[in-house]
Amino acid sequence: MTTTRSERPVNGHPHPGMNRPDPTKPAARRPAHSTDDSGKPPPAAARIVAMAREEYTFVMSSDGRPYAVALDGPNLALPLRGRAGLRQRLARRFADAYPGEVASQSALADAMTVLEGIAEDTDPVAVHLRVGRAPAGAIVVDLGTADGRAVVITGTGWNVADRAPVLFRRSGAMAPMPTPVLDGDGLAKLHALLNMDEPTFHQLVAWLVSAWIPDIPHPALVCKGEQGTGKSKAAQMFINLIDPSPAAKRSSPRDEKAWSRQAFSSWALCLDNVSTIPPWLSDTLCKAVTGDGVVDRALYTDDDVVVLTFRRVLALTTIDAGALAGDLAERVLLLDLQLIDSERRRSEEELDATFAAVRPAVLGALFDVLACVLAVLPSVRLESMPRMADFARVLAAVDQTQGWNTLGDYLATSANVATDALEGDPFALAIGHLVDQAGTWQGTAAQLLEALPVPGGIRPPNWPKDATRAGGRVKRLAPLLRSTGITVDDTQRSRDRHRHKLLTLARAAPEEEPASAPDQGSLWPEGEPPGERDTPPDQP
Repeated sequence: MTTTRSERPVNGHPHPGMNRPDPTKPAARRPAHSTDDSGKPPPAAARIVAMAREEYTFVMSSDGRPYAVALDGPNLALPLRGRAGLRQRLARRFADAYPGEVASQSALADAMTVLEGIAEDTDPVAVHLRVGRAPAGAIVVDLGTADGRAVVITGTGWNVADRAPVLFRRSGAMAPMPTPVLDGDGLAKLHALLNMDEPTFHQLVAWLVSAWIPDIPHPALVCKGEQGTGKSKAAQMFINLIDPSPAAKRSSPRDEKAWSRQAFSSWALCLDNVSTIPPWLSDTLCKAVTGDGVVDRALYTDDDVVVLTFRRVLALTTIDAGALAGDLAERVLLLDLQLIDSERRRSEEELDATFAAVRPAVLGALFDVLACVLAVLPSVRLESMPRMADFARVLAAVDQTQGWNTLGDYLATSANVATDALEGDPFALAIGHLVDQAGTWQGTAAQLLEALPVPGGIRPPNWPKDATRAGGRVKRLAPLLRSTGITVDDTQRSRDRHRHKLLTLARAAPEEEPASAPDQGSLWPEGEPPGERDTPPDQP
């Protein structure tokens, strides 16, 4: 039977997945409630498939998962199986359409197999979680409501759309967001809930705004402070602004599988009360910041795989920043919270009520800042590019439009984080002591192990056990060592017949202080020198 493409747009384009009968052909698909020539209804699986094709179109996501999209409804991708998926809905729809008859498990399974085949015949499409980028460049934030409304943000402002212009999926870890409103005082209302100074609060606002830009790496937000600073409650608020969830705070995952399940279900996650971070988790969080990929067995199959690729927004709470490993320490934004005075301390119930009351205004104010950032971001250039360069450009755009100094504060804080991370690593501290004593040291990894002073004469548990691990550890620590003035060079070889790789550790020569500290000059749009303006440009 010849078919034509559905004209129903998905993601703003005609969708290739919905097959309908060709009106030029005499044969037509039998309605779901019809009977065959003998007067008997078609098999239950066939009726379920026909019912589904009348009400849904079917797509395959870029990670190899089939979804159904209602023809007349929100632009939401429903999984074919699982809780709150299409299978469950079709089972109920079938019972309503055929009183006294219930679809069997085998009939539903057969129908799902057919519908998966229909989805596989389509080109993969982008299926977003909470945040997506529209074809025209606008940022779309899913409000998570049953009617499928979304906030669309461009460089000229933001509005609430009745139907999202991009395709979203939902998960059980998501909760609805309130409709944002404008009252002109949203940021001040948020600051009143937090025990942090103004420069720290400005960095937080910039991080919250960047969290809705889906195609850049986002540094992990680390809320640091002693007991009584309210860091866990603050982190919960931040996550519930970006990506509300019934479980905004979570404990550290047990393994990479557990992490991938959490990351697949939420755009933003908070790991609460982190005291130690094992190497595998540090590596996993680094990948989640810059963009991770996990290859897993496809559901209900033994010979196929799906690739999960995700970049996530992370928040962590900790007492000691020394728990951060080397690579992760370079990918964090540290917020040091202040101790709450007993006169200002409020109950959690009161905080929750106040936060719920101000959240619509806070969201409106943050979307306003994001619109300003999107207006100038394409033209922002930095004189030097730090490790998290895309995030630094967002900070520069925030500073340009708001008149703040978040970029300078972030760079200064990052240097402190690196120092704290090194102080929490006995192996890195031993390298620092060795270089301080020798000035310049050169040798193999095995010789380095012999030369390093062991704290207290007892090797710590994470001390490298052999030369191979020592060499790898030095390479991983190189960026942090460099930030504290120690250079690492592993490009040379010994001159003997073994040609061993040599490590050269040296104290870098102190750089000359610039004539003046970096100012907003590096934040102006390209082609407009800082001397031509005395104040930041007006907000769009």
